[in-house]
Amino acid sequence: MDGVVVSVRLFAMLREAARRDRLEVELADGATVADLLLAVGERPGLQDAISRLPVVTAVNREYVRGEHRLREGDEVALIPPVSGGGGAGDGRDGAGDGMCDVHARVTEEPLNLDALARRVGRPGAGAVVTFSGTTREVERLDYEAYIEMAQPGIAAILADCVARHGLEAAAAEHRLGPVPLGESSVIVAVSAAHRAEAFAGAREAIDRIKAEAPIWKREVDSEGERRWVAGSPPSPPAA
Repeated sequence: MDGVVVSVRLFAMLREAARRDRLEVELADGATVADLLLAVGERPGLQDAISRLPVVTAVNREYVRGEHRLREGDEVALIPPVSGGGGAGDGRDGAGDGMCDVHARVTEEPLNLDALARRVGRPGAGAVVTFSGTTREVERLDYEAYIEMAQPGIAAILADCVARHGLEAAAAEHRLGPVPLGESSVIVAVSAAHRAEAFAGAREAIDRIKAEAPIWKREVDSEGERRWVAGSPPSPPAA
């Protein structure tokens, strides 16, 4: 019987449950994402996690539904509920360098809100609005991301905000790894001709980054106890 072999990537609580970040799964020819989830749910450590978590699936970095048919060599990411911001690890702009309208970056280094605000300065900008999300109440937050989807996803969100609100420019940066108490984990800056558009664009940008980007965070308290922060699954594309 012919079949297909796909590479499955696991993140956050799924990765911990399986004690690995990748699986190779062989399925019958014509198998769908729904078939894959059933097969993965039989793997050691994953039975309970797959059954209780609302998992969204991406194939080759695009969200898909359960009826999507898999092909040989597909990369399948099982994405548990996301819990805020995210990005890529190479520190490059999501939409090029220089005076572009959109800048998306992630890094393990501390973030600089003033520098980000300068990035969105434009001659026609009468208002610049910034946002900084910081670690609070716990010793630190540990961030994990599906890097290959998170950074272009953030850039796409910013581009939507520029078009929707008539912004001059929009920029966002997010950290990966440990973020200590009081330090910024995500920052956003937008510019517009008027303050109403700038406030609306900044609000939409951060809300969508936290809701849509495949990023997870885990709280670590002063005793070293760790807990994944509950979140919601990102919405797959409409049928």
